[in-house]
Amino acid sequence: MENIEHIKRATPYRDINDVLYFLADGIQRIFGDDLIGLYLTGSLSYGDFVEGRSDIDLAVVLKISVAADVVEAIKKLHLDAGRVSDKWSKRLECSYISLDVLSSILPPKEPRPYVGEGKFYPAAPYGNEWLINKFFLCKYGIALIGPEFKTLVEPINIKDVQQACVRDLYREWEPKITDAAYLENSHYQSYVVLNLCRILYAVMYGDAVSKTVAVLWTKKEYPQWKTLIETAASWRYGKEMKQQKEVIEFIKFAIAKIKEQKIK
Repeated sequence: MENIEHIKRATPYRDINDVLYFLADGIQRIFGDDLIGLYLTGSLSYGDFVEGRSDIDLAVVLKISVAADVVEAIKKLHLDAGRVSDKWSKRLECSYISLDVLSSILPPKEPRPYVGEGKFYPAAPYGNEWLINKFFLCKYGIALIGPEFKTLVEPINIKDVQQACVRDLYREWEPKITDAAYLENSHYQSYVVLNLCRILYAVMYGDAVSKTVAVLWTKKEYPQWKTLIETAASWRYGKEMKQQKEVIEFIKFAIAKIKEQKIK
């Protein structure tokens, strides 16, 4: 097994490092030689992390698809991580991906084990953000175990990322306009707004960047949305955000701007 002592210093946060080390050790023990790599992605990898609002994002790449008899071991590992840190084990996303699907531009059809918001899903479908997440893994991902993620895939064309952003907008975010239950959640209101900023930046500017960069650009480019964006960016766990109507209007605005670009 690969020496993972460096993970204890992977981030500036000791409690997060403890969770990462625990999971890395467990993942190595479960998968052995079938493990290719464990990658830290999301805000911790590109300098956007805010303790009061951010999550831990991980990707596990395997030589083969997860066998049915291993699924329970993964579930138990993530449940046990709660003893290391109940806070971070519930604010962690982890996807178990087989190497053979990494070449796909569209979301793979075969589901995979996935952990999100403290829940374990043995066979979760890939979301519309598949290529966007893969792009960020290539650009910013931190290898906790294994080779750099970008060595596992062919270079990703930004035009494909832009098209993925458009698909994500229509398939993931446009339906939220009529999903009142979803938008009652303050966290989700913030999440929608910040993701729309990144989609707008990617499509209009031609690059995929951190939420901080996208937020600054969107506020400057579209100052009429400055207040909503700043409210979303300042949201923290335990804080209420009551901008459902404004969020819906922002979704409609983003759709209108993207339609002007006529990206296919």
